[in-house]
Amino acid sequence: MGLDFGSRTCGVAMSDELLMTAQPVETIHRDRPSKIRKTLARIEELIETHNVGLIVLGLPLNMNDTQGERAAATLEFRDQLTRRTGLPVVMSDERLTTVEADELLDEMGIAPADRKTYLDTVAANIILQEYMENHKEEMTRLLRENTWRAEE
Repeated sequence: MGLDFGSRTCGVAMSDELLMTAQPVETIHRDRPSKIRKTLARIEELIETHNVGLIVLGLPLNMNDTQGERAAATLEFRDQLTRRTGLPVVMSDERLTTVEADELLDEMGIAPADRKTYLDTVAANIILQEYMENHKEEMTRLLRENTWRAEE
């Protein structure tokens, strides 16, 4: 599962069963940044539905590699995810993923006014796909472990 955590939204993407491709799933919305319980509950539902074994959470670092306010909030969210789900949560540098997502939506002909509908899920998709491409060995091990557990 890939997540793009923002102050009012959380984009969600999932990998296929073979851990080869990522697909955008949905954007979870909340009224206020502090209203996180519904977001966590929805993520737990998706974990169960999709048999998730690992969460890849985008870390919004500043361009100079420092952590700002958004990164601190994201790391706090990571800790909440870990406690609630019991799953490993890995952080992945998400710098410029929203820009890349916006460019992809532009290439697809999505009107600027309509892009916000898709932006967070596409960014989550980019985060997950890049992680899968750069951590193939770890993903293969995870696939083997999940297949083995499913056969028990």
